[in-house]
Amino acid sequence: MSDQVSPLKDGTAQKIEKTTGWWVAFGYDIFMMFIIVFNLFCLCANAFLMSNFGDWFFNEIHLPQVLQYYKTDLHPWVIKTESWFITFLIVELSLRWLIAIVNKHHARWFFFPFIHWYEVLAIIPYLRFLRLIRAGIIAYRFHELGYKVVPDAIMKRVLFYYRVVMEEISDRVVATVIDGIKQELDTSSTHKKIIHDLVDHHRELFAVTLAEILQESLATELDAQRNLITQNVGQIVRQAIEDTPKLTQILRLIPIAGGMIENQIQNIGQQLGENITQGLIQPFTEGKPQQPNATYQLISNKLSQLSIDNHKLEELVESVVYESLESLKTQVLVKQWQIELEKNDQIKE
Repeated sequence: MSDQVSPLKDGTAQKIEKTTGWWVAFGYDIFMMFIIVFNLFCLCANAFLMSNFGDWFFNEIHLPQVLQYYKTDLHPWVIKTESWFITFLIVELSLRWLIAIVNKHHARWFFFPFIHWYEVLAIIPYLRFLRLIRAGIIAYRFHELGYKVVPDAIMKRVLFYYRVVMEEISDRVVATVIDGIKQELDTSSTHKKIIHDLVDHHRELFAVTLAEILQESLATELDAQRNLITQNVGQIVRQAIEDTPKLTQILRLIPIAGGMIENQIQNIGQQLGENITQGLIQPFTEGKPQQPNATYQLISNKLSQLSIDNHKLEELVESVVYESLESLKTQVLVKQWQIELEKNDQIKE
């Protein structure tokens, strides 16, 4: 038993244990890819040989008898084998669905045909080309395992155009959904209730986030400016004492010691102002962002419980919702594949 290293999406490696079951699945994938490609090749060749262009081509190369031999002897076998192959695909798909149900590969038993929609549709004669999707998926799986079934340059090109198609489809779907939501909000009489429910649903998260922001920003800034704030408050108290005329007049009545007492009162007042300020700031600087202090939690909880029945507040919330939807739509409509293509062109230059 040996191991194989398979690259993951993040660039790391994952060891795959090659059990007997793994080898069976690996061999079955090779078999399926081969017969799908061979079947489609035969069907394309049959379409060419049975067309008017085929008649003209074989007449031009002077081999009409070869074409006639194919039409009379080989063409019926091609049609017969195609019907056998369709029967095989139906049985094979049913067995895989049954295995998926037994092993609970999906959350619901009926998810399988939706996930493998291209295989279901490929059974229809006019949609045979969808069989290529399964062959491509198998080839991509081999590519990720390190087996270069398809050259890297071709694989990159195929994946690029696959992403282009998927992005264009998903962008249109998302943009349509967003337009539908906006229209529903514009026309529905219950849109205010929807917005209220949206706000109510996020009140707790808003409270937690606001408490963390206050703890991280306000507490940090208060701690950094603590000394400056306390000094300024102390100076304000000192100046207030100096600007009190009655106190100055009373102290001047005391001979000799009046000036000293006045100065001491000013110093004491300044010290009191600084100490009180330090005491007021201290509760707001305690805690950490992961565990905000009780004061910030109380403020955040009170703010999160504000009623949005106020008309201006309702308009603000509605504006945020609409602008969020519009921003999301703008971002979705950005063609990422086009940006990637321009970057590649710049690198080549």
